[in-house]
Amino acid sequence: MDTTDRPSAHVPALRLSGPSAGLALSCHPGPVVAVTVLVTALAVSSGPGSGRWVLVAAAVLTGQLSVGWCNDAFDAPRDAEAARPGKPVARGAVSRGTVWTAAFTALLLCAALSLACGGAAGAAHLAGVVAAWAYNLGLKGTVMSWLPYAIGFGALPCLVALSLPGSPWPAWWAVAAGALLGVAAHLGDVLPDIEEDLRAGVRGLPQRLGPARTRFLLPLPLVAATGVLVLGPTGAPGGRGVAVLSGVALCAVAATTACAGPRPVRAWRKAALAGTVVVAAADVALLLARGAEIA
Repeated sequence: MDTTDRPSAHVPALRLSGPSAGLALSCHPGPVVAVTVLVTALAVSSGPGSGRWVLVAAAVLTGQLSVGWCNDAFDAPRDAEAARPGKPVARGAVSRGTVWTAAFTALLLCAALSLACGGAAGAAHLAGVVAAWAYNLGLKGTVMSWLPYAIGFGALPCLVALSLPGSPWPAWWAVAAGALLGVAAHLGDVLPDIEEDLRAGVRGLPQRLGPARTRFLLPLPLVAATGVLVLGPTGAPGGRGVAVLSGVALCAVAATTACAGPRPVRAWRKAALAGTVVVAAADVALLLARGAEIA
């Protein structure tokens, strides 16, 4: 999905060796790698089939590349106006046309690779990628800015499950947990840039809520995702699951408490975000542990 870099007078601009380096950096490599590795691990834990794992990984990788390049190409004028040092297209390190070409090429490859995983699996994954493109191309500035993230992350368990032999439908709790993690990713991604986005006229849901209320809201979808992952699968939750759910709830309360006050000090602000990272990591671990039950 969409990620942004905050401009800072204290952070020197990245020195790029040429258009190829600029193109690589403009794809948002951190999220691309993180999402691809996570979904590949989920595919591996869901059942055998090394060829299927490779196809799923390639489909997700190309989809994420297309979304990242689309984001930087579309936002290039706004990024240039804001003088964002971490944006190669805005800095002229790579042309906007080159990045658009890369985005559409990756999108076509994603379509082919997704459909190679199976018709239903491909359709589910492509729905998520299209939602991410819709976010980049305008939905990010509306009150529905959270929806593409929910669709995009919710589609990933669908891709994994439907790529299994027989194309079984994914468990409802896997899709719900993915969607909730997507909403949390949106809130956490936008939170550092809310003031700058408002100056640029971007008014998605977090921008309308403001920094304080967004910080309070951020732990809620993470705790909800944990609850779904612990309580959703058939059978009574084990002691470890209950312990994780209790720990996550405590981390969420701590993170919310750290947000108290109209202007939290920088140290507490970092503590609040650190708490949400811990909760997110626990949710991802739970999802991977439940991989074999995803379908």
